[in-house]
Amino acid sequence: MADSKFSGTSSYIATDDLTMAVNAAVTLERPILVKGEPGTGKTQLAIEVAKSLGRPLHEWHIKSTTKAQQGLYEYDAVARLRDSQLGDDRVHNIGNYIVRGKVWEAFESEEQPVLLIDEIDKADIEFPNDLLRELDRMEFYVYETKQLIKARHRPIIVITSNNEKELPDAFLRRCFFHYIKFPDKETMAEIVDVHYPDLKKDLLREALEAFYKVRDVRGLKKKPSTSELLDWIKLLLAEDIPPEVLRGGDSRNAIPPLYGALLKNEQDVHLFEQLVFLDRRTNPQ
Repeated sequence: MADSKFSGTSSYIATDDLTMAVNAAVTLERPILVKGEPGTGKTQLAIEVAKSLGRPLHEWHIKSTTKAQQGLYEYDAVARLRDSQLGDDRVHNIGNYIVRGKVWEAFESEEQPVLLIDEIDKADIEFPNDLLRELDRMEFYVYETKQLIKARHRPIIVITSNNEKELPDAFLRRCFFHYIKFPDKETMAEIVDVHYPDLKKDLLREALEAFYKVRDVRGLKKKPSTSELLDWIKLLLAEDIPPEVLRGGDSRNAIPPLYGALLKNEQDVHLFEQLVFLDRRTNPQ
């Protein structure tokens, strides 16, 4: 168990309920399952927990083709066959062909590590259940070398999900769950301040106002996220866009300048164009 508490870092604004959730998961010695909109800092959380507590970080980014076994280890039979054909002496030790996975690396850490299992919902539905025993017992068996690998220290496990598919109940029971709510304006202002401490207050105010108006539009296929807001502000600064251009009083500015940083598909752009057209008919200049 960690001997210190997570409280956020200078580069990551963590709300009270998020820090409480992380510390509760550590106390219970359970993985923390983190959900939330894309761009709300789920993956970054594990990085910041490791930084805050001064612990090594092991990142396992899941793809649709990832199997649970790959997190433990893989036996490279193809390499062994190739070496045997070449007469390489390495073939006599099967251990030379065991590739350690991220879970194994975390289990062998000299100090308590942070293990990130990122976007677990991308994998097959059986993936979470296939890891239950190993994450419960903190050990697994390597059949090829007849080794029992036990964790030196129980890792702080951060598991993220984008809700692409439901996770099994048996897996959920073993996790401490936290949903990262989308930041309100006050929290978002703090986040922006971390990245752009010299940003003028009037530009920040107008940018946030325009950003949340975009998010509030009904029917958006993809609402802009925190990371997209930060990209947009970077562009506003680079192009020296004045705050008054962002004000919504003029219907011609209903679509924000440089909107390509915020709107990421043609349906949402078309929706905004329709709104501008309707607004001009209702409120002609």
